[in-house]
Parts: sequence; structure tokens; C-alpha cells
Amino acid sequence: MIGRRGLIGLGTVAGVIALWFLLTTLTGIVSGARFPSPSEFWASLVQIWTRGYAGGQLLAHALHSLKLVVMGFLVAIATGIPLGLWMGWSRRAEAAINPVFLVIRPIPPLAWIPLAILWLGLGDAAKIMVIWFSAFVPSVINTFAGVRNIDRPILEAARMLGTPRGRMVTEIIAPAASPLIFTGLRLSLQASWTTLVAAELVGAMVGVGFVLNMAQQDLYPAMILVGMITVGILGWATTVALARVERQALAWNVAARD
Repeated sequence: MIGRRGLIGLGTVAGVIALWFLLTTLTGIVSGARFPSPSEFWASLVQIWTRGYAGGQLLAHALHSLKLVVMGFLVAIATGIPLGLWMGWSRRAEAAINPVFLVIRPIPPLAWIPLAILWLGLGDAAKIMVIWFSAFVPSVINTFAGVRNIDRPILEAARMLGTPRGRMVTEIIAPAASPLIFTGLRLSLQASWTTLVAAELVGAMVGVGFVLNMAQQDLYPAMILVGMITVGILGWATTVALARVERQALAWNVAARD
């Protein structure tokens, strides 16, 4: 059954659709050249779902974009979390790595697109590299903060008990830092989707970003909206999946709060 929050959300969506219909179809306050009506949006959705647009059907474009995001995101967490743990655990590692990280951190992910294309060409590898960088920074920062926020007495007690370094990291530091680590993962996932669309605007032949680029060139507002909503749905679905993983991984934390 749908709970109260679900009903409120459905009511909000229904209200937005009603306002959309009112402004575009009933009154014509917003012209179709600026923003499509619901019927135009539906027609464009049917077109790309059945006949295709920009060289493929919607499912093919969506799956390709999803693949790029997942690959870039996984590489980012596979490199960012260990680096954040290391910097948080070791003062020497922080002293050695942090100056370089502070220089690289302010560089916008999109600024890496020309270099990624120069190194890796116009294929998927360049896009994965850009997505990796956008997701890498939040994962490092939040993992580092999570380790540094661990109560010192816990670590000192573990040392006094002679806990081996490997067990210290896997059984004490990583679990204690995991709430902030997952906060970083949510930020990384959001950054991945934002960067994907921009990366696919350049040199792509398939993907939701490519659909948006072609629709902009064709002056096709309805198809632009289809692409935007597709990105929103994919982002929502991956966020829900990550939230389920977080609930499973942090079940001990939920039980403690309850």
C-alpha cells in the first residue's frame, strides 16, 4: 500500500502535470516552441520508444548511459574510498597526498573532457574517465572525513589490545566511517549523472546526452524534455538502489538509532 508520503508525492506530481496542461494546452500561455505540451511530449516519447531517434530507441540510449555511469562510479569508489581511508588513517599519507589533491579538487570535471578525448579518443573510455573524476572527489573527501570523525578512544583501545592493522581497517575504521562514506557515495552518484550528460554532448553516437544534443540541433523541445526526464528517472532509480545497499550495509546503525 502507498503510505502518506507516497500519496503526497503523487499529489505533487499530479498537480505539476495539471499546471503543465493548463499553461501549454488550455491557455497557450507557454508556446510549444519554448516548452512542449503533454501531448507533444507523449508523441515524442512514443516515437523514440518505438521508431527511435538519434540512431536508436530510448531503451538502447538509456542502457548505454546507465552503463557509463555505473562503470565510472564503480571505478571512482574503488579508488576513492581506499585513498580516503589511507589519508584519514595515516598522517604521513595525508601530508604527501593532500597538497596534490587540493590542487586537483577545484578543477571542474568538465574541464577534463578535452584532455580525456586527447588521451582516450571519442569513445566510451573518455566519458568514463570524466565520470570517474566527478565521482572520485566526493568519495575521497567524505571517506577522509568519516575516518577523522571516529572517536580517538576507540582507536586507542584497539591499539592497546594489539589489533592487527588489517583488522583495524576492515573491522573498526571502515564500519565506523561508513555513514559518511555512503554520504559521499550519494554525492558521487549525483555528480556522475550530471557529468554524463555533459560528456555525451561531445563525440557521442549513442546515449541520453546524445539524444539531448541532437534534439537541441533539431529544435525539438519535446524530445529534449524526454531526454531530461529519462536522466531524472535513471538517476532516481540508481539512487534508490544505492539507498537499499546502504540500509543493508548499515543495518547495525539503524538498529542502534531505533
